[in-house]
Amino acid sequence: MDDPGQIVGQRLRTLRAERGLTVRDLARVSDLAFNTISLIERGKMSPTVSTLHKLASALGVPLAYFVSGGSPKQVIYLKRGERRAAHSAHVVLENLGVGLADQTLQLLLLTLQPGADSGPDPIVHVGHEFAFCLEGRVEYEVKGSLHVLEPEDSLLFEAHLPHHWRNGQDAPSRLLLVLEASEGHEVALRRHIESVGRRRRSARQDPDGSETHALEG
Repeated sequence: MDDPGQIVGQRLRTLRAERGLTVRDLARVSDLAFNTISLIERGKMSPTVSTLHKLASALGVPLAYFVSGGSPKQVIYLKRGERRAAHSAHVVLENLGVGLADQTLQLLLLTLQPGADSGPDPIVHVGHEFAFCLEGRVEYEVKGSLHVLEPEDSLLFEAHLPHHWRNGQDAPSRLLLVLEASEGHEVALRRHIESVGRRRRSARQDPDGSETHALEG
């Protein structure tokens, strides 16, 4: 199987060329460093989730473009080890199924390091959201109510309700996340991953302590 980093780099380079953009042009419109984009295109750097989001937004494609298997299909079957993953400092996001025509579900496996959360601002989007805890302990706050998910616990709710999640233990947690929306499912995914993996800042953390800032600086 081809290296995922090489695939992302090839797709980015091809799409950038189709848009008639230089690396410097793309750096400007995506608010990313020239060197970051160059390294990704050459397969020398694995982009974070937030970096992929910036590139997808700048190029006018869904984020799934970089991690999908190609043309739309009717059946998606993935063996272990075939999933495409995006990494940030504290989260690994694996797409469990993407590529169906007119797909309205986002099926995600999140591996959350201790203290990882969905960011400082509540998430709000259309559709429904389903979370199933596979391992560890995940705290989900929905409209001010706290729900603690432990292995085999699940949560289903209307996604227009403000919500936030975090790994509430000192060991990694794993969460199956299903996002459903008749329209704008890419927006739903983006809302979840814009700041995914950032931990709430403590007095010991550097103000620019996210992995994305470290790579792009």
